Formats: sequence, structure tokens, C-alpha cells
Amino acid sequence: QKRDIRKVVQVLEQTAREILTLLQSVHQPSGFKEIPSKCTKARELFCTVRTHLGELKTKFPVEQYYRFHEHWRFVLQRLAFLAAFLVYLESESLVTREEVAQILGIEVVREKGFHLDVEDYLAGVLIMASELSRLAVNSVTAGDYSRPLRISNFINQLDSGFRLLNLKNDPLRKRYDGLKYDVKKIEEVVYDLSIRGLTKEQEAQGEK
Repeated sequence: QKRDIRKVVQVLEQTAREILTLLQSVHQPSGFKEIPSKCTKARELFCTVRTHLGELKTKFPVEQYYRFHEHWRFVLQRLAFLAAFLVYLESESLVTREEVAQILGIEVVREKGFHLDVEDYLAGVLIMASELSRLAVNSVTAGDYSRPLRISNFINQLDSGFRLLNLKNDPLRKRYDGLKYDVKKIEEVVYDLSIRGLTKEQEAQGEK
């Protein structure tokens, strides 16, 4: 049983790596122009993910989800991160747990079977935050000076949301500590742009 689960998880990890490689290519200077096409390709790869997750569900009794949870927890968090990053690139909005579950073809409610645990969803969102801090830095390199401001607003709202949560899960709390670092890093990027007068220049261009 564990061997069967591990086999499917390995395939899922491979597809997750392919989606990651695809989405991380937006960090290249030319990558910003290709965001829509990269997102379309990523959505296609998520179809493969849904198939494999459908297969994974058949490998153990549904009521034993948490007995085997450790086997797929890591890959499910990665997939939640990739779904969150994809939705951010498409619409610059925060993906909901329901949307991630829909993208992955799994349930939200525990009673309904194989589902997206709330802590796995939150971990995925926090991984995305560090990806966005990298995107803010690379936007400047690509000459896109308004994107870091939008990322900064988004991350600050995210940080405010996480502050309202009472995180009892240790790994999750550690990841949240990383979010504070991401907030600081993005603020430095925005501060640097404002000192160089580039944020005003971008606003002026937007008003023309």
C-alpha cells in the first residue's frame, strides 16, 4: 500500500517540477511578456496532476487519509503553491482554498474524502510569497517598475491576514517567519525605486 502511494507521489513530484520550471521562467527578463502563454501551459499540466491525484485516492481507504498524509503532504503543499502562483500571475489575486482544490480536482471538506488540508493550503500560499519577493526584484531588472508596488500591496495584505491566525503548527509558523522577511525584502525594492524616482515616472506614464 505504502509502495503504491509512493509511486504515484513520485509521478506527482515530477509533474510539479515541470510546472515549477515553466512558471519560474517568468523571472527571465523576457518572461514577463510570456506570462499568459506560460499560465495556459501550466493549466494543461494541472490536468495531469488531477489524473494522478485521482489515482492516489484509490490507493488507500478514504477514512485513513491522515494515516498516510505524510506521504503526500510535501507534494500537495508544492502543488498548492504552484496553483497560488499561477492564479496570481493570471489575475494578481489570492487564490482561495476552494480554487486550489478545484485546480487539483480534490475536495475541501474532510468528510467528502481526499481533500486539501487547510494547513497545506496555507503552506502553499506562504511558499508563493517568497516567489513573489523574487519576482519583485526581477521586475526591476526587466524594467517593470509598477509590478513591485502591486506585489508589495498584495504581500502586505497577506501578512495582515496571517497575523490574525493563531498558528499552532510549528513548520507553518516557521514559514510565516519567512513571510516577514519577504515583506521586508519587497519594501526595500519599493523604497529603492522611490528614491530613484522610478515609481513616480511609472505613475506618470500610466496617466498619459
